[in-house]
Amino acid sequence: MAELPKTYEPGSVETRWYQYWQDKGCFTADADSSRPPYSIVIPPPNVTGILHLGHVLNNTIQDILARKARMDGFEVLWLPGTDHAGIATQVVVEKKLKKEEKKTRHDLGKDEFVKRVWEWKEKHGGIIIEQLKKLGCSCDWTRERFTMDEDYSRMVTGTFIDLYNKGLIYRGKRMVNWCPVSLTALSDEEVEMKSQNGFLYHFHVRIHGEDRTLKIATTRPETIPGDTAIAVNPNDPRYRDLIGKKAIRPLPREMDESERLIPIIADEAIDIEFGTGVLKVTPAHDKVDFEIGERNSLPIIDVLNPDGTVNEHGGRELQGLDRFEARRKAAEILEEMGQLDEKEPYSNNVGFSERAGVPIEPRLSEQWFLKYPSVEKSKEVVRSGELQFFPERWARVYDHWLENIRDWCISRQLWWGHRIPVWYHPSGEIRCQADSPGPEWEQDPDVLDTWFSSWLWPFATMDEKTRAKFYPTTVLVTAPEILFFWVARMIMSGFEYTGRKPFRDVYLTGIVRDAKGRKMSKSLGNSPDPLDLISQYGADALRFGVMRSAPLGQDLLFDEKQVELGRNFCTKLWNACRFRQMQGGEFEGEIRPELLTAVDKWILLRLDRAIRDIDQAYEEYRFVEVTGTLYRFFWTEYCDWYLESSKAALYGDDEATKANTLAVMDFVLSHILRVFHPFLPFITEELWQGMGFHSDLPAGQGGTTIMSANWPKPFDEQFLGFYGLDESDEKLEESRHELVGQGRSLRSTYNIPSNKKARFIYKPHAEISDQDRRVMQILLNADPLEVDTAYSAPRGVPSVVGPAGRLFLPLEGLIDFDAERQRINRELDKLKKDFDKVEAKLSNPSFMEKAPQEKIDEQNDRMADLQSRRQHLMEALDNLG
Repeated sequence: MAELPKTYEPGSVETRWYQYWQDKGCFTADADSSRPPYSIVIPPPNVTGILHLGHVLNNTIQDILARKARMDGFEVLWLPGTDHAGIATQVVVEKKLKKEEKKTRHDLGKDEFVKRVWEWKEKHGGIIIEQLKKLGCSCDWTRERFTMDEDYSRMVTGTFIDLYNKGLIYRGKRMVNWCPVSLTALSDEEVEMKSQNGFLYHFHVRIHGEDRTLKIATTRPETIPGDTAIAVNPNDPRYRDLIGKKAIRPLPREMDESERLIPIIADEAIDIEFGTGVLKVTPAHDKVDFEIGERNSLPIIDVLNPDGTVNEHGGRELQGLDRFEARRKAAEILEEMGQLDEKEPYSNNVGFSERAGVPIEPRLSEQWFLKYPSVEKSKEVVRSGELQFFPERWARVYDHWLENIRDWCISRQLWWGHRIPVWYHPSGEIRCQADSPGPEWEQDPDVLDTWFSSWLWPFATMDEKTRAKFYPTTVLVTAPEILFFWVARMIMSGFEYTGRKPFRDVYLTGIVRDAKGRKMSKSLGNSPDPLDLISQYGADALRFGVMRSAPLGQDLLFDEKQVELGRNFCTKLWNACRFRQMQGGEFEGEIRPELLTAVDKWILLRLDRAIRDIDQAYEEYRFVEVTGTLYRFFWTEYCDWYLESSKAALYGDDEATKANTLAVMDFVLSHILRVFHPFLPFITEELWQGMGFHSDLPAGQGGTTIMSANWPKPFDEQFLGFYGLDESDEKLEESRHELVGQGRSLRSTYNIPSNKKARFIYKPHAEISDQDRRVMQILLNADPLEVDTAYSAPRGVPSVVGPAGRLFLPLEGLIDFDAERQRINRELDKLKKDFDKVEAKLSNPSFMEKAPQEKIDEQNDRMADLQSRRQHLMEALDNLG
């Protein structure tokens, strides 16, 4: 063993071991290996990305699974990479260009701008990769991919061409979600619905040739110049006689009245019960209106420019105004005309561009669309259980989306991304192919939606040899918000191009929130920088703290105190190994069954139980249960009970028993470090080497690094039989622990400090060895612990009883009897006041009738607790005479 320093310094240790693992190729997957495969593809972070706590959660889970699989004997591929992130990256570079050079991308031109984006990517695009390394991610960096790598781009282009030739990709003029800031179409999944407070504008229009008006309500008066009809339900008796007549559109008011006449039409889509039952139809600016317009062959008047300003169709008074400014102005004009009846505060859901953070515009635009392939296979693979979601509830969400799937708008009006491989000839001929057909041909200016490249990720990132070994992958770990963006589409592309599902399991994490349940954001100041946390506490502490707080599929409530606990845990692990070193001797090797003490047998059986519980939790991706078991076994059972108990042997006179105890300690610690390794990779490697386990364990178990050490297996019948371990040993020791706990409570009852020696008398139910007596003496801090099977206690000597016997605590010389009586009486007085308050509540008919059942149960539980404490104190008072 190499002597461990007094304190653990994570900074230098983490840098040194990560470099060692990389130098030794510990993360590199071997496609020629005879080991069974285990593979994960990383959800590629945006090339613009900076590490946040969501990344920490997601990638720590992946790393835990990859590290455990290596120890389980699998050939592991964890394939990393980044996404070119079309809109996000273009926006970053455009902002940089504007700030540094006062230019727009149009000033540079497309080719020069794209060149600048590549330059930015080469300089800044690897930041998040280096940050993932700081976290300890054991990705195969030799296989790192980028969604615009040359060969990857060829596959994206080839996929488009194939789907086009199959008739699944088509160009059409459709109503799309338009971002006025990014100036591009967005898919439905890129639109985030938000509740907005605004106004509902009630106005009226005049019926041409009649002294009648129709009342209409709208949230968007700025689009009135684009109205091409007024619609009512044909079954609405209020307006049936108006169908076929014309109304006078109010705006633009400078137009001649004859130019503002629009028909009153009938359409069954109009809800008779909603509002006045009258709808202004603006086909260019609303999806429902567009469909009504198509059914009724209405003209389409688009009153907005792509950037959200009003164009010439809006009229002189509105032209050039921003859409929101135009809304206010249009309402003012209606009021001036005497046609605005009411401006009512109104709250409704509005679609926002997820990237730009502004309200989207429904816009009629010519775009490329994809009819999804392999949909039925993608449904069936989940319905049959062949591909499983964790938590299971997401399978129903997935299935519902596939049942209601709509064609995917795959074109984007951007410059950064994969160009659409379609070429146009002046003659009108169109060709879909990778390379230009000739000098007169012009390529489609649009690029593909970023997700069109990343939906190929699981197989497009692998060469044929790697794919043959590692595809389909084992598990995908990702966030539920991209279930449709990415997961569902990968399943479809997997079936379409490989004939197989892309992964066996899908683990969907929760959202990382702060301790108050709020979403992390810079504006709230509740989103700590993970690199700062790593610098302060160490990567292992951050990993363990996050994973202790992450129940399966539920949101994670992050509190920095959890990271502090992670650091404390690492310190405890370090000190436990140092304690072993301080007992002297090298690795003790084989355990001698005949020298095992009762507490030795107990800790071995508890280790077996811990391994079984951990393995079961891993099977179900229940990482909080893994951390809970690790915490319970190491902190409570090993440190609090076993290490304290072992001092009876370590500080005794029997050298053979001492050596055997050290052998048990070495055996247990070598298992502890291995089961902790996936969560705490750095400190476990440092301790593995420092304790000498890499060289002293039996052949094949130690490995040159803990990464290649065998994952601990539960003990088989042969092992249990050889060492004489059975449940009776465990139950006997547990009963003694229970009695020790009661004895400690007895001290507390009489205010006797835990560090003060006290005389205990033990009346066991069965024979106890001197070794086990000394263990109990240490745990009770007794001096002495007298064993007396015939002891008859005088009146007033407090005692406790349990399955292991009865324990007495004579109080003479330990306490001031008068002072203790006074203290207990004060406590009884306080208890009575609390009891009276609770009793008054439960006797109050109003409380019992109106309070929720959980509040009533809470008060009943409190009363039971107060009664129990009162009885306990009365017994203590009685013992004082």
